Order: sequence, then structure tokens, then C-alpha cells
Amino acid sequence: MKKKQQHKRKSMAETADRHVLYEKSVQNVAFEYKFVSNTYRKLRGRRPRHVREDFCGTASMCCEWVRRSKENTAIGVDIDPQVLAWGRKHNLSRLKPEARLRVSLLQEDVFRVTTDQPLDVVLAMNFSYQLFMTREKLGGYFRKAHGALADDGILFLDAYGGYDAHREIREKTKYNDFKYIWEQARYNPIDGKMRCHIHFGFPDGSKMKKAFSYEWRLWSLPELRELLDEAGFSKVTVYWEETDPKTGEGSGVYSPATTGDADPGWVCFLVAEK
Repeated sequence: MKKKQQHKRKSMAETADRHVLYEKSVQNVAFEYKFVSNTYRKLRGRRPRHVREDFCGTASMCCEWVRRSKENTAIGVDIDPQVLAWGRKHNLSRLKPEARLRVSLLQEDVFRVTTDQPLDVVLAMNFSYQLFMTREKLGGYFRKAHGALADDGILFLDAYGGYDAHREIREKTKYNDFKYIWEQARYNPIDGKMRCHIHFGFPDGSKMKKAFSYEWRLWSLPELRELLDEAGFSKVTVYWEETDPKTGEGSGVYSPATTGDADPGWVCFLVAEK
């Protein structure tokens, strides 16, 4: 008798979905929704309803936005057709039919996209805008975002820095069923350009190397604030994470600030009011 052909079992890295891993380890759309909605309400006296998420990727935030209220609408913009297709299949499809109608996903360049109605909010999260490496390009993007907003609209960005941000290092974070590895593979102090990778490791020893790779510029907060001012925003505020007095660590609460601690690593938000 012929021996049955043995099939090699695939590793965890081979069967894992990199977009699922990214959403679990990098994104926190529930927190972002709460921060954006509450901050806008405090500044404008009402809830924001119409949002455009630039560089939206899998559109997880767009889906979270419309899921929270029947009055909310979301437009997601990304230039990558594959990631948009993944978002439609895995995120948009999970919404109720009525909510699905309030999401529009556009395969478009953020410089060329146009929207039918003025927006309450434009989002550019996960440091995505840093792929624009010159003042001309990034300033041009900020001007486009400014023009898309309603008169009381707000642009929300996140930013990161600290003295470890300029180092060529790897940082590992453990989750229940995988390990997230952030690598700063190359940093050029002359022009501020970086090459970064996200890797994932698994309990069976397998690895998903370079699941995501980025070439961008590490913009400083003074540079970003100046460019936003030049783009026409009337007020730009940094929201810095407060410190828990019991632990000495970040509390997860972000408040307006004019000074920040010179930590090895920090993440903050920029709130640019039209």
C-alpha cells in the first residue's frame, strides 16, 4: 500500500492575517472615537457628525464612527485598493445594512479627493501623514484638509517623538496570541527620514517579518504646528497624556498642554481648528 502523503501543517505566521494583527496591536478605534467626539463637543458645543478618515486603511475607524450614532456619516480615503477591499469584506460587511449606507470608501489620493458636503472632522491618524517628507507636500495636504472642513471643522492628527524615536531600535509588545515588534531600522538625522517595519511573532516560533513597512519623515511638534498655522488653521492645540500620580505612567487621558515631559517615547494629539 502506498503511504499517505503527509501534509506539513502551516505555521501560525502563515495562517495569520496581518490586517487583523494590525487592528489588534496598533489601533484603538473606540478610544479614538471617544477622544475626537468629546473634544469636538467641548470646543464646539455639539457632537461632530460628518467625518473623513484620510489614509483609512481597513476603514475600522469609519465603521466605528457610524456604529456609534445613526446621525453619523463617514468617508474613508486610501490609495491602496487591496486594503480597501479587505476593509469592505471584513469591517464594512459586519455593519447593519442601514449603517453600511452611511460609509463611503474611496480609492483616491488625499490631494485629489473631493467631498460633497463640508466636514465636521478630518482624521489623519497612525502618523500616516508623515509619508509627506517636505514642507511643500505636508503643508499642501494640510491646506487641502482645511478646505474640506466646515467653518467650525477640526483636523485631528496624532504624533510621536521622544529621544528613543531617533534611535535604530526594536520594541516588543506581547499580546495573548502573538508578539508585536516595532522596528526603527534606519534614521537619517540630516533630513529626518526613517525606515520602519512592523513584525509579528507567534507562540510556535514562527514570524511574520516586515508585515508592514514605512518610509517617512519624523516631524517635530514645532514643525507640525507651524505648518498647520501656515495652512490657515486658526488655533492648533497639543493634547498631551496626563500622568497617573499613583503609577507615574500615562493615564490614557489627554489634555491641552503647552509643556511636555522629555520622555524617551511619547504619543500626543494635535487638534487644529479651522
